[in-house]
Amino acid sequence: MRHGAEMLVAMLAGMALLGPLWTPERADLAALWMAASMSVPMALWMRYRGHGRIAEMCAAMFVPYLVLLVPYWFGLLDGDAVEMGGHLLMLPAMAVVLVLGRHEHGTPSTNPVIRTLGDHWPAVIALAVSFDFWQAHVVPPVWTLLLCQAAYLFWGRRAPRVQLAVFSLYAALAVAVIMSSPSAGVLLIAFGWGAHAVWDLVHHVRNAVVPRWWSEFCGVFDLVIAVTILIAWF
Repeated sequence: MRHGAEMLVAMLAGMALLGPLWTPERADLAALWMAASMSVPMALWMRYRGHGRIAEMCAAMFVPYLVLLVPYWFGLLDGDAVEMGGHLLMLPAMAVVLVLGRHEHGTPSTNPVIRTLGDHWPAVIALAVSFDFWQAHVVPPVWTLLLCQAAYLFWGRRAPRVQLAVFSLYAALAVAVIMSSPSAGVLLIAFGWGAHAVWDLVHHVRNAVVPRWWSEFCGVFDLVIAVTILIAWF
């Protein structure tokens, strides 16, 4: 997992440094440029670390976009769906390549920053998945909060009353959002995501109910959504 976290960091660096160098108006060119801007630094980093399967990992960057561009060209998807879908699909594609090359080990890094990032790979993946939210602020529908808390209902069999009580609070929040004005509803949704990040932190510190990797991933992801909603609102 540490190697995957290192590659994700390289991808984020490429998006931040190479992405702004060209902003094509066509969505298909923008998607392919996004894949290229992530692939180049990732490939260089893999080469530096002595990893194999560089071509397969670069393919994992491009293939999801190419698959989604087909329905886009037929008018079945818009550009935003291609961009967001490509980011989400490339993660399992990368995971497949990592599994195939799990017996191929590069030179272990002694850099403390890299080791820290590797130890906190769930947070790195959460930042990678939510990277687009900083550029295109999105207010997720309130039902996504219920879905997120439902994961704790699934894992929280040892503390069902507590998890069910929290789920009930989020159900009440959903009702409040529906009955509120649009602006107030946005603030309530932001509050819900921020509160869920705190709930994730509680589970992470206690190391209870859910796996620690999930509480770390979910906590960072929830916090990014809450902050970006508030940025868009203000």
